[in-house]
Amino acid sequence: MASAAATAHRKGPPIQESPRAKVWLYLTLLTLQYGAQPLISKRFIRRDVIVTSSVLACEMAKVICALFLLAKEDSFKRLCKEWTLVGALTASGLPAAIYALQNSLLQISYKNLDSLTFSILNQTKLFFTAFFTYLILGQKQSPKQIGALTLLIVAAILLSVGESSGKASASSNSDQVLLYGIIPVMIASVLSGLASSLCQWASQVKKHTSYIMTVEMSFVGSLCLLASTYKSPDGEAIRKYGFFHGWTVWTLIPVVMNAVGGILVGLVTAHAGGVRKASGFVIVSALLVTAMLQFIFDGKPPSVYCLAALPLVISSIVIYQKYPYVARKKED
Repeated sequence: MASAAATAHRKGPPIQESPRAKVWLYLTLLTLQYGAQPLISKRFIRRDVIVTSSVLACEMAKVICALFLLAKEDSFKRLCKEWTLVGALTASGLPAAIYALQNSLLQISYKNLDSLTFSILNQTKLFFTAFFTYLILGQKQSPKQIGALTLLIVAAILLSVGESSGKASASSNSDQVLLYGIIPVMIASVLSGLASSLCQWASQVKKHTSYIMTVEMSFVGSLCLLASTYKSPDGEAIRKYGFFHGWTVWTLIPVVMNAVGGILVGLVTAHAGGVRKASGFVIVSALLVTAMLQFIFDGKPPSVYCLAALPLVISSIVIYQKYPYVARKKED
């Protein structure tokens, strides 16, 4: 999920006319992936799976998918000739390190929040993306967008306070939800906003395509994670129990789904004309898909706090997508 958000801000292949059926197929698949990812990850990634191992596997899956799609493009050889190590590190180095940390935090949060709560809180990355794109790129927001972002933060605060202090929960469980569920996903949202803004800068200034950046960022991010295992608890666990400790065949499902989701975002960016409207459709629909799947498979209806926060988040996203900032023309 973290990689999908970044790719939406990068330049993909030139937009071409595509049959509407193909566009809607990509949008539908992306919606299902985005909505089901929290539930699938929580169900198939066991608690004893080492976080770094699952993140590394996902990064490798992204590289394989991106290289496969790049190989199908006519520009593959040209891009390989133009590629330089310095250019790759300049464009993708910092966001890759940030995304590596973000993905690890998301894996921790998956295990300690219900799927809908996680999905709603994860949308606060929209606020932080807007904040950092203003700081880094000077990209302004319209008054209605600012109002929408404020609504999003209100929903996040409501949900965070409600879920972490529920009277029905034991004190220790509430602390676990806050420390290992809410705080990691909120920090991950901040990091996602920063990394997305850096990726947008790279696509505009360095002219990097989405697939090339996916390969570069996955590779650099993997190197950062491998370096961190030298003295981290995850590194000690890998050396003691092995890289695939706690894995089952089912663990591959969320890993591959996450990688495919990033590729689907690239396809939507390449084929859908209104990318802003398309992304809004996906986010809103995915939240509803998450709520429905959580009820069907876990038999768990949304909490009162989720029911209060969900319409606020949906309204915020719809308003934000519908009323972009429009620069006023200077009068002579």
